Amino acid sequence: MDTAVDDAALVFRDARVADVAAIVALVESAYRGDASRAGWTTEADLLDGQRIDAVGVAEIVMRRGSRVLLAETNSELLACCHLEKQGPSCYFGMFSVKPTMQAAGVGKRMLAEAERLARAEWKCTTMEMTVISVRDELIAWYERRGYRRSGQYKPFPYGDERFGIPKRSDLRFELLVKQLDART
Repeated sequence: MDTAVDDAALVFRDARVADVAAIVALVESAYRGDASRAGWTTEADLLDGQRIDAVGVAEIVMRRGSRVLLAETNSELLACCHLEKQGPSCYFGMFSVKPTMQAAGVGKRMLAEAERLARAEWKCTTMEMTVISVRDELIAWYERRGYRRSGQYKPFPYGDERFGIPKRSDLRFELLVKQLDART
């Protein structure tokens, strides 16, 4: 397990198209396959196949009103997330932390920076995300950070292997929401 990263050593920046391959590798390592089991966010027991592809990442990196935020130390990619302005809300997704850095505080700091950017730069009043509803430990982590279950669900895209190959028939996404305060 890697050690905690000093606050001053963690640098946030927006992704560029040149970062796409590194982003895909990070997301895949955090959620799929045996490498993902080094962290606690793995979906390896729920899904096989890919989590994201380079075409999809490049599209969101270039999309207007969208950004992929990176967290690095010494030019090493440790975490990423996708933010997209949707009216007064900001969608938060593709949140990934290097498996050996999970539980080292990087994820908490990435989430806080994403919320800060949504408030300060986009004037968003809420942050929204979807989480696979059977991911109780992950949902509890978000709840400890002020997110609330909405009771609203979206179907899992069964049959679309771009999002993985399900190992269960009961997967669906639940919308989590957090009110953002006026801090800047």
